[in-house]
Amino acid sequence: MSNTYFQFKQFTIHQDSCAMKVCTDACMLGAWFAEKVPQYATILDIGSGTGLLMMMLAQKSKAHIHGIELDLPCFKQLKENISQNNWKERLKIFPGDVRSFAFPHKYEFIITNPPFFEDGLGSKTEEEKLAKHSQELSLRELIEVIGVHLCEHGAFGVLLPFERWEYFNRLSEEKHFYLREKLFVKHCPGRHFSRAILHYSRRKENYIPAFEMSIHKNENAPYTEEFIELLKDYYLYL
Repeated sequence: MSNTYFQFKQFTIHQDSCAMKVCTDACMLGAWFAEKVPQYATILDIGSGTGLLMMMLAQKSKAHIHGIELDLPCFKQLKENISQNNWKERLKIFPGDVRSFAFPHKYEFIITNPPFFEDGLGSKTEEEKLAKHSQELSLRELIEVIGVHLCEHGAFGVLLPFERWEYFNRLSEEKHFYLREKLFVKHCPGRHFSRAILHYSRRKENYIPAFEMSIHKNENAPYTEEFIELLKDYYLYL
């Protein structure tokens, strides 16, 4: 049975009512962009889930962060989570479908850990299907939604399975979004890449920095130095 909560250094995530629990991938996504968002930005988290990304970004910035969550039981837990930290005055959440929701303004940065698999294997529950699969929000729809709600000068960050990143990149370029940098993640050296963390804006760059990171030194070893450096301000025992 999954833990009902996950304790970080400066906040706690309760997750028993959310289909998708705290995971290493999402923590890497939050930590990667927490160092990159403008200090006083307006930020939108699409599919906020437990509120993990909202709080990771809030810990490192002075940003005002909005989140939206479709699943109502998860939204109730999200509301509980964001009310129990030092940054709750800067956090606001909405229940609803991002495809039809009218937000109060456009955002300077959008972050999302979207449903992973289109037409993939079934999940155990309807809630998990919503969280893990693209039956409700496809990657093409995600790009369109981002285009509507992102400021002209804004940027966005996304986490995807490695095998989906090139497809997503083509969709992004169709909507005139271009890579600023990319981080490819693998479990340990010798393994294939499993995740891609991608950073986009509407400005086309001549040079796109590309990074690689292994989470562990080998199959049974501790975290790599790069991973520790990325997560040390969040994980309790780093």
